[in-house]
Amino acid sequence: MDHDVKTRPAEYERFERPVPEWFRDAKLGIFVHWGAYSVPAWAEPIGALGTIDDTRWYRHNPYAEWYANTIRIAGSPAAEHHRLTYEGRPYDDFLDDWTAEAFDADALVALFAEAGARYVVPTTKHHDGIALWDAPHTGDRNTVARGARRDLVGEFAAATRAAGLRFGAYYSGGLDWHAAPAAPIESDAQLVVPAGADYAEYAHDHVVDLIERYRPDLLWGDIGWPTAGHAPGPFSLVDVFDRFYAAAPDGVVNDRWGGVHADFLTSEYEAHRASESAEVWENCRGIGYSFGYNRLEGPEHNLDGPAAIRLFVDVVARGGNLLLNVGPTASGTLPEPQAATLRALGAWNARHGDAVFGSRPLGGAPSSDDPWARWTRTGAHANAVIDASGRVEIAAPEGVDAATAATLDGRAVAAERRGDILVVDVPAEPTGPAVVRFDAR
Repeated sequence: MDHDVKTRPAEYERFERPVPEWFRDAKLGIFVHWGAYSVPAWAEPIGALGTIDDTRWYRHNPYAEWYANTIRIAGSPAAEHHRLTYEGRPYDDFLDDWTAEAFDADALVALFAEAGARYVVPTTKHHDGIALWDAPHTGDRNTVARGARRDLVGEFAAATRAAGLRFGAYYSGGLDWHAAPAAPIESDAQLVVPAGADYAEYAHDHVVDLIERYRPDLLWGDIGWPTAGHAPGPFSLVDVFDRFYAAAPDGVVNDRWGGVHADFLTSEYEAHRASESAEVWENCRGIGYSFGYNRLEGPEHNLDGPAAIRLFVDVVARGGNLLLNVGPTASGTLPEPQAATLRALGAWNARHGDAVFGSRPLGGAPSSDDPWARWTRTGAHANAVIDASGRVEIAAPEGVDAATAATLDGRAVAAERRGDILVVDVPAEPTGPAVVRFDAR
């Protein structure tokens, strides 16, 4: 998969610039995977990406949004499920069944804002090639012509902006099983990006249309970009980026465009963790093991509120953003376990967000898992996020002043330094880890 910038062709050098502060400060985004795959909503919840051998991964793919590929792998459990449940019907029939009758973009984005998200990135076209707007050259294979008969991208964009959040657009440029058909993918070696000029022009026109219609602040590409579109030209990725940065001077793009340019690098679940050593990076993952809604996932597969809070704080303390994914049902509602996780994250952020949003890592501050503790810096303050209560010992850099320990609302906290260790009387918190703030030089 394409997840890093391997080269910097001269044609792309003009796009290099400091990453806008809004993205560095944002810390939390919400990813939304929603498509025709949300109708069958079926995948084996075998575990997290990056922890499973690739050949087993594809045959037992836990990503429900890969259903169209997995059912084509002979002998796979998904193929058998599709045969027994749907009598092997064509995948595109799910587009007609995907009616989105309960979808309320404003209500959904309000929940994202309540969670503390600063940006929202819905899928506009995933690997199945079905567009969530009336994309050029798609005929009736989009949600305006069939199924929901609505411009779902436009509804997301309007709701996101109305809520005061930044709008991002996910687009799968590296795979399109309809416009650039290929054999089923059964291993990483078979994950090949289409090379032809026809598909490069097709993808180019889609992303340009997204830019012109919806003015996204973030372009989130996936898998790669057709190699015929790398060199400069009227249907090139150079032209796409020229148009994007002209429309959004403080916009950002990720690192999955074929290795030619990125404002930030990405990791995914436990995969591509080397990207997390970059100056600006983002970890993405679902609340469960799938991005698209998977009806087979239960509580044992999902991040609950406390786990999501720890994940978020850990990512921020190490200098990253978290792009936490939700997968609505085909009707457009969010499954209650996912909504509950977002509400719990929001409750914690409402009390402690000053320690994470706009923060930077605190240099020299070691993390700990016993007790669980992470550090951030906001201005002249060091913030210790501690998932424990009562008297605890945590390691701290020399410049952290124990005498200034206080909660974020200014209540004094007893603390003393013993060499490299702080002994802190951590107050109990109803919504997750406590935060103790210190003056720091």
